[in-house]
Amino acid sequence: MPKGGVTTVSLLVVLLVGTGIGALVGLFLGGSVSHGVVLALIAGLAGTIGAVIVRNALVHQKIGVGPDDTAIPTTVATYALIASIAGSLAGLEVANLLHEAFPVWIGTLAGLMSSILMGLLMATYHAQSHSG
Repeated sequence: MPKGGVTTVSLLVVLLVGTGIGALVGLFLGGSVSHGVVLALIAGLAGTIGAVIVRNALVHQKIGVGPDDTAIPTTVATYALIASIAGSLAGLEVANLLHEAFPVWIGTLAGLMSSILMGLLMATYHAQSHSG
């Protein structure tokens, strides 16, 4: 598979898994977490962690979702967790702006925005490490 296709598949895996996990967190924790900020943070962090785990597992199985060199390094994953805070809060704001502040929407958007930031970090890391 060409390198561009691998990057695209890798980003799609991260976006889909992060968004799906964020939605599930919003669905299951929506009734028990009373504050939207806390729900968004939990959903965004869970989505980011889940996306990292699934992508790394697929890379280790060598099924073509990432560069052959390594999985996502710990440093990038750590930065992504920190960036997921911003993504989670952005997801909450978008849900509020759309007047869709339902827990499942908050979780979905928090997971999506956090996954986008994770994807940007992955792309930047791989572009920088291969430009050498």
